[in-house]
Amino acid sequence: MAHAVSDAIDRDQHLLVQAGTGTGKSLAYLVPSLLHALGSDKPVVVATATLALQAQIVDRDLPRLAEAVTPLAGRRPSYALVKGRRNYVCRHKLDGGMPDDDADSLLGVAAVDAGVGRLGQEVLRLRSWAEHTVSGDRDELVPGVSERAWRQVSVSAQECLGTKCPQRAECFVERAREAAKDVDVVVTNHSFMAIDAFEGRMMLPEHDVLVVDEAHELVDRVTATVTDELSAGMVATASRRCGRLADASALAEAGDILGEVVESLEEGRLTDPPQSLIQALSRVRDTARSVLTELKPDKGQEDGPDAGARKVAQAAVDETFDTAERILEGRELDVVWLSKDPRRGGVLRVAPMSVAMLLRDKLFGERTVVMTSATLELGGTFDAVAGTLGLRGDGAPGYTGLDVGSPFDYPRQAIAYVAKHLPPPGRDGTAEQTLDEIEALVRASGGRALGLFSSMRAAQAATEALRERFAADGTDIEVLCQGEDQTTTLVRQFAREPRVALFGTMTLWQGVDVPGTSCQVVIIDRIPFPRPDDPLASARTQAIGRMGGNGFMAVSATHAALRLAQGAGRLIRRGDDRGVVAFLDPRMMTARYAGFLQRSLPPFWPTTDRELVLGALRRLDETAAPVTPVHEPALRSLTGEVTEDVVSATPRPSATEPHPAPPSTRTAVTSGHPWTDAGDTELREGVDAGLSLDELADHFEIEPEVVEARLAALGLSLQPQSGFTFDQD
Repeated sequence: MAHAVSDAIDRDQHLLVQAGTGTGKSLAYLVPSLLHALGSDKPVVVATATLALQAQIVDRDLPRLAEAVTPLAGRRPSYALVKGRRNYVCRHKLDGGMPDDDADSLLGVAAVDAGVGRLGQEVLRLRSWAEHTVSGDRDELVPGVSERAWRQVSVSAQECLGTKCPQRAECFVERAREAAKDVDVVVTNHSFMAIDAFEGRMMLPEHDVLVVDEAHELVDRVTATVTDELSAGMVATASRRCGRLADASALAEAGDILGEVVESLEEGRLTDPPQSLIQALSRVRDTARSVLTELKPDKGQEDGPDAGARKVAQAAVDETFDTAERILEGRELDVVWLSKDPRRGGVLRVAPMSVAMLLRDKLFGERTVVMTSATLELGGTFDAVAGTLGLRGDGAPGYTGLDVGSPFDYPRQAIAYVAKHLPPPGRDGTAEQTLDEIEALVRASGGRALGLFSSMRAAQAATEALRERFAADGTDIEVLCQGEDQTTTLVRQFAREPRVALFGTMTLWQGVDVPGTSCQVVIIDRIPFPRPDDPLASARTQAIGRMGGNGFMAVSATHAALRLAQGAGRLIRRGDDRGVVAFLDPRMMTARYAGFLQRSLPPFWPTTDRELVLGALRRLDETAAPVTPVHEPALRSLTGEVTEDVVSATPRPSATEPHPAPPSTRTAVTSGHPWTDAGDTELREGVDAGLSLDELADHFEIEPEVVEARLAALGLSLQPQSGFTFDQD
């Protein structure tokens, strides 16, 4: 793989590499990337989907490789981790230069001793920490604070005053990004990379080589980045932000009308929007345009005392205007749909049916791109994934596909078991026979089970059923369920304790790395097809069908194959792992598309023999070695050096004491916010703090739809707002 990446860079040829778990693919692309960057005047950019992989690259892989290539290169390579603006303290906001998201919070800090409570305590601690921190990076703050408190000291990209900020020279973000311009390798995430490529913000330094790890996630991340939404609540928030800076009463009225119209419509895709909706959207667009004109500061007043509030108002109104105009334009590839939320009411969403051409034009046009993942070949070919990336069809750039295989002996290390005797999954919840099968597998494995479910409802139902059954007969197996605690906490408990099973949904399908004997059976309840009412999946399926293709295989089966491969990949993480992947959906054997799904999985030893599988799990449990020690996340200084890498909980520096920065020739900066265990933690804190969906979406700098989907996956629900009135951003 390292030779293939090196050749691709030398020949300016795009490369797709499937590299199984345990291959060492990060080392295989980092070595040629470092050597290329050392001989060039441009850095290499590495984009990942998860924070966990970013941490692995910066904390473990790059330090070793930098030392290894220094004798060859004559100098030590440098690297940086780049994050989005919301991850840093805003000095201007700390000094009162921006409007507070929750006016009472900062104003009440002085009264902490009088009983303001947790929020006031957190903001006070944040202020104290901000006086000492070198990086201003939220990850340095240990222990952390709630999302509601963090919002009082940070701003979004849209709210930032940019070059007009009076504290630009001291800005943590600007200093971090300036430092990133001089490094050899920049590590970031898919969303940040996509914004940089599509919107031309120049947040990343100019580069001629891009490595996309976890590339199977790229299309979904990019789609989320270019999806917009509009609701009556968003319009109302935008109008409130204008305050005394502009008369936004007409905009507020337009929002009320929009709300009445969408409430009268049915959920689902809007292929031919009714005239009432067109009129309501036109009114929102036109009034927003008028308000934007009024919000423009008078000549010479651009840097006045209202500059911060004006910027925030302009960002909110501008977003309202842009989304209304986009829906009204009816772009050829855009899909518009309406979803309804008990709390927010009707929400209009618009997203591109496909991002293939966008990726082809913006991502592959001006650089060499190396894409890698453990799951790029689906059904034995790269065609499906290449098509979604814009690498197939007329005018597509050329690419080379390579499957470097796996170091694991899958047929000897693992069994693929299909419970063919079970009933096909239905819409009425998990069948009793399926719950019996889950119980038998968990008992046989002694609790060393990871349950991957297609919905949070199914995961919770299985958790409750097994807890009742184990309690009834005194079985000492504990069943954990995603959403009951921080995902990172649950995964570490699962990894530490052999008689603990963990059940959950989408995050666990891709984000769990538990080598050793803690995980000896992975249970998959059903084939993870997209939901039948998913507007984007439905639109893509219909479009492919109209062109004479097989929409089901191109969209639904491909989606399912990718998820199954990722889920099954949770089992074998190193050469001495053993176990079973149990598929509780008989369609894995009986459906016409079963062969395609099977070819997308590692070559496990297949069987439908239930007793053979249960016997194998019992023997594995009886002979299991002690569980593998669990490493806590490493701490990094501003320069990116690992300051602590521990196996158990060790006291860390307090929030007001900056981490010491060891001598280093490199600088680490940070960027973006992918969905990760850390993201789940922040999301849960935001819910606990009473934030709205709009506020959460703005913090993560992604669309509310993505946040809403993750809330559902985690079994979290937002509470109706009361007390304070929160701004959207």
